[in-house]
Amino acid sequence: MRRAERLFELVQLIRSRRLSTAAWLATRLEVSERTIYRDIVDLQAQGVPIEGEAGVGYRMRAGYDLPPLMFSSAEAQALVAAVRLARGWLDPMLARQAEDALGKIMAVLPPASRVAAESLALYAPPVGNPSTLKRLAQLREAIEAHVKLRLSYQDMHGARSDRTVRPLGCFYWGKVWTLGAWCEARDDFRSFRLDRIAALEPLAERFRDEPGRSLADLFRLLEAERCEYDRAVLRP
Repeated sequence: MRRAERLFELVQLIRSRRLSTAAWLATRLEVSERTIYRDIVDLQAQGVPIEGEAGVGYRMRAGYDLPPLMFSSAEAQALVAAVRLARGWLDPMLARQAEDALGKIMAVLPPASRVAAESLALYAPPVGNPSTLKRLAQLREAIEAHVKLRLSYQDMHGARSDRTVRPLGCFYWGKVWTLGAWCEARDDFRSFRLDRIAALEPLAERFRDEPGRSLADLFRLLEAERCEYDRAVLRP
């Protein structure tokens, strides 16, 4: 990759995230951290408003923008593939929004890139259960609004229970969707398969992120469990 291309890509990576460390940027661009530090100093000298420091991370100052981006043929095909694969497992509203967003991108592509993207022979027929996708839409709305839910849930053994939960995130595992939530009955994180939720009722009560009960805490717990599993598997 030529230096001009690397600098352009570096700007795109920084502006696409809230905070990017030099180590992460170096991995993505396949260069050393020293190169990242040098490139950022050069960009700042040219007037690009990158904020941050070594050892902490970098971000783009609010309000900074670039001219509309042009995608290569391969990048355009990747976008088409992503939308085609995802829409069969998204709720109808989100799938439609994905299609609309892709249409806007396709409209400004150079002719060669657009032809390459439209001719991509990769398809994904709808396979999502309609009732599950309806649940997904309801859960997305509750997560965004920080609204507590009352669930009627049936576990793998057929036992039913009623739970009041704080919905935190929906996760797709290749065959099923699950809801990651803080369960007030168990006073702990729990996962619920969407296809086993018999009934779902939004409550009037809202919740705020609290230490130990947030999505970030759930991710940390999952990462710790994954590391523990890896150590157990790899232990001699």
